[in-house]
Amino acid sequence: MKLLKCLIPIILVFFSLQSCSNSEDEIIPEEIVPIVSVSSVAISFEAVGGTSPLEIVSNSNWKINYTSTWCRPSIQASKGNVKVTITADANDKEEDRSETFTLSATGMKDVVVTITQKAKDPAVIIPDYIDPDKTGMTNDALLLAAKMRLGWNLGNTMESCDATNAGETMWGNPMTSKKLIDAVKAGGFNVVRIPCAWSGYIEDAATYKIKESWLARVKEVVDYCIDNDMYVILNIHWDGGWLENNPTYDKQETVNVKQKALWKQIAIYFRDYDEHLLFAGTNEVHKDYNAPSTENLTVQMSYNQTFVDAVRATGGRNTWRNLVVQAYNTNIEYAVNYLKMPTDATASRLMSEVHFYDPYDFALQEDGTYKTQWGKPFVGGDVSSWGQEAWINEAFGKMKTNFVNKGIPVVLGEYGAILRTSLSAELQTKHIEARNYYLNYVTKAAKNNGLIPVYWDNGNVGDKGFALFNRNTGDQVHADALKAIVTTIE
Repeated sequence: MKLLKCLIPIILVFFSLQSCSNSEDEIIPEEIVPIVSVSSVAISFEAVGGTSPLEIVSNSNWKINYTSTWCRPSIQASKGNVKVTITADANDKEEDRSETFTLSATGMKDVVVTITQKAKDPAVIIPDYIDPDKTGMTNDALLLAAKMRLGWNLGNTMESCDATNAGETMWGNPMTSKKLIDAVKAGGFNVVRIPCAWSGYIEDAATYKIKESWLARVKEVVDYCIDNDMYVILNIHWDGGWLENNPTYDKQETVNVKQKALWKQIAIYFRDYDEHLLFAGTNEVHKDYNAPSTENLTVQMSYNQTFVDAVRATGGRNTWRNLVVQAYNTNIEYAVNYLKMPTDATASRLMSEVHFYDPYDFALQEDGTYKTQWGKPFVGGDVSSWGQEAWINEAFGKMKTNFVNKGIPVVLGEYGAILRTSLSAELQTKHIEARNYYLNYVTKAAKNNGLIPVYWDNGNVGDKGFALFNRNTGDQVHADALKAIVTTIE
């Protein structure tokens, strides 16, 4: 008992000291001060819309409150530091607009972010007609034709399409480049014919409105040529057949409505170009390959007249622009026998167009009993029984007599002969020699009779192809054929 009495005071002192020690070492939690801030309280967008980053710095939960229908954050609520993307739609109104985002966090004053966007540019109303402008349009058809020495076709490219769709690369050629057109100019040509499709690029079937993007792309290719001081012939080509295959009374009205609508747009879009740009109304309009009926001729020539009227009705430089109209199926015999030039309020600004692939069994025929040689140097060989030198001289002479001599220049819009590369070695050598002789003779005969020769190049460098240039690189291919053509003007 005595021992216990002695220990009690000691125990009491120990607990007293222990109590003091705990009181001194106690950790009091630090009070957290909420924060929230943003990298910018004002964000602006152009009319086209887009995205913009917004960095949020916070140590607590936060939320973005907004009601906008045209701009929005990628994250509306979170905690801590977060990078948010603000997206704005394109502004389709001709007035500026703004919205506010309110950033809220517990215990903090709201942060307001203002979003603004510029108005879209006012719609530019381009008049259908402007006063006539003769600037840069000095030369009439005959004078201009004298400057158009030698031409080349950008074939199977801008006209690539089927009955419903269209696309520049649809027929296997690449997108046309400035490098290619530069090579064509360097190769000796100063005219480029651009066969073109339009129907597959219509965005409004009711008005036949052409997509702006396609007009801009055609312009880009036209400019490659114009920048090289070349002349450009821009046409409506096969285009799915709506125009080319329908010279009949039952289609006449419908086709002419579309023909007028398309050429009105094309003419207005390219109205400010000078005389380096020519328009060609159609291509090879035909019902079949038989002789045309009165109906076929009447309707086909109405398409020519609609084209001329539509272009002239836009005024400006189009008042004086040189225009090209086609014979039925661009056939020389039909041109001589039937072609009547359209009525034109502007005198001496029309040219005619024909094509030439005679004899067919040498120039175009791919299968069957085709011929591999042509001309007097190959008499007795694999030569056709018709379509030789005298035939060419007579055909081109008729165009000179009936058109050129009467003040109507003639564009030989397509000509050429396919290259056959699957022949035996001996026959291959003779074929290449004969083909070069043909190309030289046809080109020279055209020039001698006042025709503007425009070689058909479809981009195919291989068998049954017409290519003179590699469409990807611009390099010359079959330089012997190119030389045969170009030496006629040197």
